[in-house]
Amino acid sequence: MKLRKILCVVLGLSMCAALVSCGNANRGRTEDGRIAISTSGWPDKDSPDYPKAAEREKGFEEANPDVDLSGETWTFDLKSFYPKAESGTLPTLYRCNFTEIQRIIDGEYAADITDVLRKRGYAGKLSKKVEDVISKDGRIYSFPMSTYILGLAINMDLFKAAGLVEADGTPKQPKDWYELAEYAKQIKEKTGKDGFIMPTMNNAGGWIFTVIAWSFGTEFMKQDDNGKWIATFDSPECTEALQFIKDLRWKYDVVPQNTLIDNKGTAEYLASGKAAMMLSSGTIGTQMATFSIDPDLLGMMAIPAGPKRYVTLLGGDTRAIRDDATEEQIDACIRFLEYTGNGYDIDESGKKALTETIEKSKERGAVIGIKSLSPWNDSSEKQRFQNELIEKYANVSPNNVRLYNEFLNDDKVEVQPEEPICAQDLYGVLDNCIQKVLGDKNADCAALLKKANTDFQTNFLNNY
Repeated sequence: MKLRKILCVVLGLSMCAALVSCGNANRGRTEDGRIAISTSGWPDKDSPDYPKAAEREKGFEEANPDVDLSGETWTFDLKSFYPKAESGTLPTLYRCNFTEIQRIIDGEYAADITDVLRKRGYAGKLSKKVEDVISKDGRIYSFPMSTYILGLAINMDLFKAAGLVEADGTPKQPKDWYELAEYAKQIKEKTGKDGFIMPTMNNAGGWIFTVIAWSFGTEFMKQDDNGKWIATFDSPECTEALQFIKDLRWKYDVVPQNTLIDNKGTAEYLASGKAAMMLSSGTIGTQMATFSIDPDLLGMMAIPAGPKRYVTLLGGDTRAIRDDATEEQIDACIRFLEYTGNGYDIDESGKKALTETIEKSKERGAVIGIKSLSPWNDSSEKQRFQNELIEKYANVSPNNVRLYNEFLNDDKVEVQPEEPICAQDLYGVLDNCIQKVLGDKNADCAALLKKANTDFQTNFLNNY
């Protein structure tokens, strides 16, 4: 039981029944009787985004006069989330990542929103793959905003210089990891630039490595009969995957000699033409706005297959509602998400919000044209409208990104969510392994993984 819940019980025992009854009657409401909700990620009043947020708040309250909406500038991060959750100071509606949602559910920090979703017509409308990630024991605990799968982002100029583009401008797709290594070698020989960029720090390296390791047949953890989680990646399959990463440096010589690169660094390498390929989600188009590139410099295609599996990683952005929210607060939060264009269906206010978002992204220099995996089933009106917007505002050649957009609907690829518990901790442990094999020609992959497996078990799984 959480500390906050224990304290609530103790305090509750000291209150008289009349006061408790009175408090419950007005819980979650303002003095004038409106349903009170707050949301995270609100822009500061000095931000250029604030006027638009204030306009959206006003429009929502006019359309929903029974709701009082307020915004909080706090944004989700692991260091501040758990203290806020334990102290009962989370906003009613808050953003979180797919990597953390199961831990948040297990910690009882998220409300069960299943019944409200059913009443609002969401039964059967979620993608089954996404529903599995945000549920526990058949109950849903968060509302998906966006989902993605990892693909292969490329620098089109380097691909063209290396002769790796078809006559119609479509980049050539490496079928598996070893063909990717050969492509990377060809790019290095033709251009002098690195063929592939692998992140190695701030958990980014471990995150990317997990999907490569899955494709080699790695299982990172499993539960025993007593429900205890056991680390299982000190295996021949994971060793082979780590050896592949090592070979990119010492056999093929196609990755940077700098062994300390994070996600932002890999995007900068790609945008500046220092490297030709990196694993990324479709959000790479938004990242490119930072570098003011010609949109047609970017290409995107499917992830290569591994020796054992053709698999990619499923991730996403979701919204949870604090665990002590009333049913009417949950309903009001979902109404707000629908109002901002994030529901299964979409009305005129939602269309306006989505259009403004994509227009703003384009103005800021984002590459538009890469589509995303839908959190909803195939008949979602919202997803259809979103894809129409992407096609309308596209500023990149369709053939640059066609292979990725087709990949989103490829039934042959397995889509796997991130590891079920302690995912970020696992990524940090794996970062160290990747740094070692890229920095030391004599690094022993099996020995590194054996130590990492033990450390992960001792320091994280045993304490879960």
